[in-house]
Amino acid sequence: MVSKNLMAASTKPMILAILANREIYGYQIIQSVIEISGGTLEWSEGMLYPVLHRLEKENFIQSQWKMSENGRRRKYYRLTESGKKELENERKQWLSVHKVLSRLWDPLPAFD
Repeated sequence: MVSKNLMAASTKPMILAILANREIYGYQIIQSVIEISGGTLEWSEGMLYPVLHRLEKENFIQSQWKMSENGRRRKYYRLTESGKKELENERKQWLSVHKVLSRLWDPLPAFD
């Protein structure tokens, strides 16, 4: 299980990365996270929507109400140009942290 702190820290880069590929609505973002993580990460709507609103306020994403294929009105989100730059910035930061942790953990014995 992933800690709440790590989950909170990783929501921004994950959302930006998911939206880099396509324009989708909130529930699809939640389903994408579950699918990509193999079920190890499960987000709730109560966790997702405040982050989406913050990212929209920061101009990293934009939203638009549209009719879905089944005729329901849904709010679709997409990445802005500013969001693309922020995604690259986030990617570099997370890769730097990953690199350091990999070096620290590499000599440690595996724990099962």
